[in-house]
Amino acid sequence: MNNSVMNTARLLWAGLRALLVLTVVTGILYPLAVTGVAQAIFPGKANGSEIKADGKVVGSSLIGQSYDLPLKKGQETPEPDLKWFQGRPQNGLGTNSVNTRYKLILSGATNRSGDDKDLIAWVTAAKKAVIKDNSVNGYTVGPSDVPADAVTSSGSGLDPDISPTYADLQVHRIAERNGLSVAQVRKLVDEHTDGRTLGFIGEPRVDVLELNIALKALVAKS
Repeated sequence: MNNSVMNTARLLWAGLRALLVLTVVTGILYPLAVTGVAQAIFPGKANGSEIKADGKVVGSSLIGQSYDLPLKKGQETPEPDLKWFQGRPQNGLGTNSVNTRYKLILSGATNRSGDDKDLIAWVTAAKKAVIKDNSVNGYTVGPSDVPADAVTSSGSGLDPDISPTYADLQVHRIAERNGLSVAQVRKLVDEHTDGRTLGFIGEPRVDVLELNIALKALVAKS
């Protein structure tokens, strides 16, 4: 009887010691080591890829933002503020209870098929709006000029980037609305266009938030 109790006690003590050691190693030392390495080698990414302007954090390079006018009385959907570059459509081009105007941490799209009638209607309306908004004096946007990312959201609904083609499409509008020359704005887009990762992964892209921060600075100088 005594031997059985002693053996049980030894096993319990061994199990407790293993639990304590593993807790310290995996619950304290390992997270501290990973955090330390991340802060030392990739501090920007480790802290959420923050973007700062005027000394303040204004967003993340990983999450898109909306650039809209304040809601008017009785208005449910805000109008885009056309003095800024616009990102991809929000909410998967339609009602999305998972992600509403980039305000939630969760993300998602509508998950509708390509032949869905509502999706086709939303894309058609979005295309008309892009053509109307970006056709200015001396520059007319044609239906074939509108790239896919101008009328569709990403799978997450949070894409912070647009294609250089969509950015170029907005250049004339941005120039007119902000009293800048087309050459100035186009140069700004070129300076904020990132190529493929490692030269072959993904597509060239433009971070809309970073581009709009640079646009604000350029307008202030002008």
